[in-house]
Amino acid sequence: MIVGTAGHIDHGKTALLKALTGQQGDRRPAERERGITIDLGYLHADLGDGQSTSFIDVPGHERFVHNMLAGACGIDLLLLVVAADDGVMPQTREHLAIAELLGIRRALVALTKVDRVSAERLAQASAEVAALLAPGPLVGAELFPVDNLGGQGIEALRGALLAEAAHAASRSERGHFRLPIDRAFSVSGAGVVVTGTAFAGQVRVGDELILAPSGKALRVRGLRARDQAVEQAGAGQRLALNIAGERLALEQLHRGDWLLAPALMAPTTRLDIDLHLLPGEPHDLAHWTPVHIHLGAQDVTGRVALLQGNSLAPGQRAFAQVLLNAPAHAVHGDRLVLRDQSAQRTLGGGRVLDPFAPARNRRTPERLAQLQALKGDGLESALPTLLATAHNGLDPQSLERQFNRPRGDWSLPDEVTEVTTRQGPRLFAKARWQHLEDRLLDGLGRFHAELPDELGPDRDRLRRYALPELERPVFIALLDSQLASGAVQSSGPWLHLPGHQVRLSDADEALRQRLWPLLEAGRFDPPWVRDLARELQVDEGAMRLLQRKLARLGLLHQVVKDLFYPDSTIRQLTALAQQLQQQQGTIGTAAWRDHIGLGRKRSIQLLEYFDRVGFTRRVGNERRIREDSGLAHATAGSA
Repeated sequence: MIVGTAGHIDHGKTALLKALTGQQGDRRPAERERGITIDLGYLHADLGDGQSTSFIDVPGHERFVHNMLAGACGIDLLLLVVAADDGVMPQTREHLAIAELLGIRRALVALTKVDRVSAERLAQASAEVAALLAPGPLVGAELFPVDNLGGQGIEALRGALLAEAAHAASRSERGHFRLPIDRAFSVSGAGVVVTGTAFAGQVRVGDELILAPSGKALRVRGLRARDQAVEQAGAGQRLALNIAGERLALEQLHRGDWLLAPALMAPTTRLDIDLHLLPGEPHDLAHWTPVHIHLGAQDVTGRVALLQGNSLAPGQRAFAQVLLNAPAHAVHGDRLVLRDQSAQRTLGGGRVLDPFAPARNRRTPERLAQLQALKGDGLESALPTLLATAHNGLDPQSLERQFNRPRGDWSLPDEVTEVTTRQGPRLFAKARWQHLEDRLLDGLGRFHAELPDELGPDRDRLRRYALPELERPVFIALLDSQLASGAVQSSGPWLHLPGHQVRLSDADEALRQRLWPLLEAGRFDPPWVRDLARELQVDEGAMRLLQRKLARLGLLHQVVKDLFYPDSTIRQLTALAQQLQQQQGTIGTAAWRDHIGLGRKRSIQLLEYFDRVGFTRRVGNERRIREDSGLAHATAGSA
């Protein structure tokens, strides 16, 4: 169990821990000289049950609330300290509010300095504390009057701590290891050591970890838990890790950095949260308010973008997106605290719903529905809504990082299908995937109905026409599945439904019969569109349109704009290219020009066409026929 103190300055937090444990916590020279706690203090003590209890002593001065927040993020039990003579003070209220925002739901109250007050004042101070706790989740926390120096009430408080430790629920160690660093220092003969409270997972000596957000790789050389050397430790424990890395220097480590399992390394600057504004705030919180964000042990500045309205009233909740000015790490369920721009007061806090929040469409009904689902306990409860509202499916790796749930720890429901794309797997509800398949076929059918004289669109045109909201990798996976099933067919780059063919009108067929002898007569140098139109005395646009239709039918091939070759001529040219390669090994431009008897420009245009359709491959300034291609490659691409 990890116990954290809280309370106003000079209310006796440090002295109380010494009375309880017999130990003096970490005290710096400046703290001893000034008689106040400035930074976090740590100690481990056996309270009488044979187990080591960890204590974190926090500063009570308003100027050091940021240090208090760094220590409070991982505690199990709050030990709220209130001096009987002063009673409830400003930092008593702020520390308590912070503890509640951090989700701490177990507390004991120590009413100190009882030797200095009358019974009447003691009763009055007790009533103040009870009134303070009454509106919140820590109502009813047991109160213990104590005298830190004389020892009155110390044994009773120690007994209550032992009882809490006996009933403390151990934290789940499932998930990848993550620990926020609250101290970093160098030990002679050992090297760099960092400390913090493990939030999740397990760590062992020899493990490879990542320092976030820098991404530096580290190795665990040594490990201490409960002030003892151990080989492994896990979630809920105060740990000291002796770490090593290439050119690792103490200056590279800062309070607020994270030690993470490599699978969790994904820095973020946008967090969608369930925001709660404290009821004691004097004003509404406006959209785009600048704030300090305390997450784990990190303090980073940023802004709050409200997702429901343009202001939030005191005591109210709303979805919000926090935009950070520096990268951070978070997973679903993490707690954060917001303080004002000048870091003078606590505004509120929240629970992280999505650590990888979108930059666009963040206020849409679909997105708000996702956030509502993410308010639940975890992945399983949110998954149905996420699947129903995710246009492009869900990335399982992102889900693993978002919830810190390795894939081996969760199984997909029967109604979920996993689709393989070129950018990794995506998860879809089977009904959603079927709906996308239906829309693809319906879109292709509409295309045929609207443009009956075209064989079909290429895949990018079909995506824009039928499913423009789908990301390209997802659309390609969808199309490939339909091609594999035979529901969609391809003729070269053109996609069409089975049985669909481009049919020429009577007028088009009559014109084709007139132009075809001219194309064949031109052999390797056929007439251009404009020349054919002039020769046959037809409109140039009509001639161009007809040749494009013939190209879609596979009868012509467009080598360059407005220059079409009959399929039989392209087959003759590919045969000559194969012959030239057999003779010379490669197809050089000059040799190819001499081989077919054309000018340099036209020879290059033909070679570039062969490159384009995949018949040849470049080797320096020359070409070779692809080993895996035949004549089909040369005749696949048209227009």
